Formats: sequence, C-alpha cells, structure tokens
Amino acid sequence: MNVPDSSEPWEWPEATWRRIVNRVRAGRALKPNAWKDGMRCAVAFSFDSDHETNELRDGGRAIERLSWGEFGSRVGIPRILDILHRHDVRASFFVPAVAALLHEEEQRRIAGRGHEIGMHGWIHELCNRLPMDAERDLMLRSADTLERISGVRPVGMRTPGWDFSVNTLKLQQELGIKYDSSLMADEDCYELLLDGQPTGIVELPVEWHRSDSVYFLTMRGPGPRPHLSPSEVFEIFRREFDAAYAAGGIFQVTFHPHIIGHRSRIWILEELVRYVKSKGDCWCTSHAEISAFAAENSSL
Repeated sequence: MNVPDSSEPWEWPEATWRRIVNRVRAGRALKPNAWKDGMRCAVAFSFDSDHETNELRDGGRAIERLSWGEFGSRVGIPRILDILHRHDVRASFFVPAVAALLHEEEQRRIAGRGHEIGMHGWIHELCNRLPMDAERDLMLRSADTLERISGVRPVGMRTPGWDFSVNTLKLQQELGIKYDSSLMADEDCYELLLDGQPTGIVELPVEWHRSDSVYFLTMRGPGPRPHLSPSEVFEIFRREFDAAYAAGGIFQVTFHPHIIGHRSRIWILEELVRYVKSKGDCWCTSHAEISAFAAENSSL
C-alpha cells in the first residue's frame, strides 16, 4: 500500500485517508472471562534487549552509546534474570538479531530459564524506512537467527521502536507470526485486521506510559531527559496494574536492560513483581502464552 506523497493530507480525497486508516485496524476483542486456572489477571513483563543495536542502527560512531548498550547485557540482564528467578516469574525478551549474535550465550541462558525470546528486528531498524522486500528479508533472517541461537523459533514480534510499517502486518502473516506486541488500540488483546480482513494474529498491546524509556532515557544534547523519580515511575506502574487487576485484564509493561538495570532503578522491577505476586491470583507468564490463551478463550 502506497501512501500518497504528491499532495498535502488536507487535500486527500476521502478514499485515500480511509484506505490509510483501515490498513491495520483493531478487530474483535480477545478478553477471556477468566485467565488460566481461574487467575484474575494476566501479567506480561517484557524486556527489549536492544543492547548495542540502538547505536549500530544509527551508524555505530558513538562509542559511548555502544558501551551504554553493553551495560544492558553485562549488568542489566543478570540483575533482571536474578529477580525473575527468585520470584518464579516467566517473561518475554524481545531481541534484535544482531544483539543476539553479539550475546549468544545470554540468549541461551534466557531461553534455558523458560523465558520467551521474541523478534525485535535485525539491527533495531525502523520499519517505515524499509522497502517491503528489505523488511521481509530482515524478518526472515531475524527469525532464523533467533531460532538457531535459542533453539526455539519465535512466534511473536515487537517491531523496533514500535515502528510499524504499512507492510509489517502482511509480512507477519507470510512468516506465520502468531502475535504482535507493537500497537496501542486497546488495553487487552485483540485480533488484527489487514484491509478490513481478520488475520488471526493477536495484538498484545503496548503503551509508552508503561515503558521505562519515556521516564529515564537520557541522551547527550537535545533529546529526552529524566523528568520523574524512580518512586514516581513505580507508582505509575502500580496504578496501571491495580486497574488491570480490578478489570480482570492484562497488565503489560516494557523495560530495557540498559535503562532499568541501574542500581537506583532495578528495585522498581522487584517491587512491582513482589506487589503483583502478593495478590495470589495473577498469571505471570510470556506474551506468547497470554496471547494464545486470549485467542482460544475469548468471551466475545
């Protein structure tokens, strides 16, 4: 699908803007009456293991940014895995294929502990900048690479930077992807529509205010700066969980090892895990298991 570039958006005929809006749309809601084993709430902890690929995508010239990414693997991931192991929580790690190639043993350790490894692009590329054939090639190479390293072929995908092109969903269909976790049309799972037609692909939605990056990402020069304390960020996540729990829905949250892994922040993850587990009726598991259960047990 080509987006017109020969005129300004306010000059488009109705058919044009309707075609753009309807390319990828939310379909039927996929919310079970109850979660597995009668659990009240599904909890989806996720970690976008970008590591060095944030800088490699931009040219690889900033050595300090490469070291920042290395911190995610060297320090962040061990701290995260320790917390998840101590509290018996399964999670999903979305990994660019180049990050997986740089840190192969890390992926094997994550998979060996029962966590999911999902697709997160090749080199954290932005999908909207890619021709369709290039996006297809990178998806296939990414899936093959993660399968070779982890021993399990990924069934889910989160686009790098949550950047979803007009071709992404069609290519996910071609690749046999079961679920996506990049879009934001709901708070619970839903089926994705492509040009108005059901795809069978489940969306487990993300949101920026449920990500550590918007609160803590620091860049030299113009760009985002921290604007909330760790305690304030924890309170936002806690309130999000409380609302999801009250509704019997999904609490999904996204962390980045190079951001949350620092001493002054890692406690947010542990306190959140403790708080969730204290309820006694929360199903803490992978995005793959939650999306599959939602699709198979939808009450609507």
